[in-house]
Amino acid sequence: MIRKSPWIALLLIAGRAEAEPTKITVRVISQDAKFVGDAMGGARVTLRDARSRKILASGVTAGGTGDTRLIMDSRGRSPIRATPEAASFTTTIDIVEPTKVKLEVEGPLNRPGSIIHASAERWIMPGQATDLGNGWMIELPGLAITPDSTQEGQTLSIKANVELMCGCPITPGGLWDAAEYRVEASIWRGRRQVNATPLAFVTSPGGFSVKMPAPGPGRYRLVVFAQNAKTGNSGYHQSTISVR
Repeated sequence: MIRKSPWIALLLIAGRAEAEPTKITVRVISQDAKFVGDAMGGARVTLRDARSRKILASGVTAGGTGDTRLIMDSRGRSPIRATPEAASFTTTIDIVEPTKVKLEVEGPLNRPGSIIHASAERWIMPGQATDLGNGWMIELPGLAITPDSTQEGQTLSIKANVELMCGCPITPGGLWDAAEYRVEASIWRGRRQVNATPLAFVTSPGGFSVKMPAPGPGRYRLVVFAQNAKTGNSGYHQSTISVR
C-alpha cells in the first residue's frame, strides 16, 4: 500500500483557492439626466464572468433619481454624482481570482416599448469592493415614449408622452427644455413609409401631438421617434394601428 506524505496533503490544501466575497454597486444613469430607479421600474442588471458567460449576480436598480443639482451641475471628467438615495443595485459576488466582469443593463422596465440595452466590462479583484464614488456607473441612452392614437373620420390624432429614461420631465424652459426636442410620427406599411409629420409640444410634462390624414383602410405600423436636437439622444416606439 502506498502511503501519502503529510506534506503532499498540506500542499494540496494550501493550493485550494477560496472565493472571497466582493461587493459591487451598480448605478444606471439616463443620458442627459438622472438615475434610473423606482419611478420607471428600475433597470435590470446582470453581472457575468466575461470569459465563461456565467451569471454572477442579477437584480434591479432601486431608489430615487438622485440629487438634481449635484447631477446636472456636475463638472469635470469623472464627477461624483451619486448620493446614498440614488437608485442602485448592490450585490456580493464570490470570486477566487482577478475576473473580467461584464455588466449588462436594460431599462426602464416600466416602459417596455422603449427599453434599451447597454453593457460594459471591468476587471474585479477578489475582496476589493467596487462601490467607490458613483459605484460602477453606466449610461443608458434613449427617451421613453408612450404613444396613443385615435381616428376621427379621415384624420388620425397622434399623441405621445416623451420623457427621459429616468422619468425626468420635458417642460418649456426647464432643465429638459421642450424646445430642444423634435418628435415625429410616421406611418408604415411593411417597409414603405406612407406618411410622416412632426408633433408639436402641447402640454407639460412631455406632451406632444399632431393630427394627420389617415391612410387607406388596413393595418399599419405607427412609429414615434424623438430626438434631442442639442445632444442627439433619441428614443423610438413602434405600435400597430388599424385604420377604418
